[in-house]
Amino acid sequence: MSKERARRRAERLAVLEKEKAARARRVARRDGLRSFRRRITPRFGRNGRLYHRSRRQRAGIVVVTLLAIAAVWTFIPELALRVILTALIVLAVPALVVVVLGRRSS
Repeated sequence: MSKERARRRAERLAVLEKEKAARARRVARRDGLRSFRRRITPRFGRNGRLYHRSRRQRAGIVVVTLLAIAAVWTFIPELALRVILTALIVLAVPALVVVVLGRRSS
């Protein structure tokens, strides 16, 4: 009887050790992934943005972009050229904003 209890206890302990090792591996993997994500994500300022533009600047960017697109669609007769120029404006606006207004940290 005593040998049987000892054998069952040893089996229980072996199972518990296996579960504990698996749990430790999961925790280590989760912590590693968490630290990796923390390393690769950019640091934000106080308000949660990478940089800050005033409401006036953002409105100006939108208005100038819409005026440029409206001018293209008003003065350019060919549809294909309109679409290409509109796509070019949409793609070029972020670069132009950084060049003209600069990149300010918050």
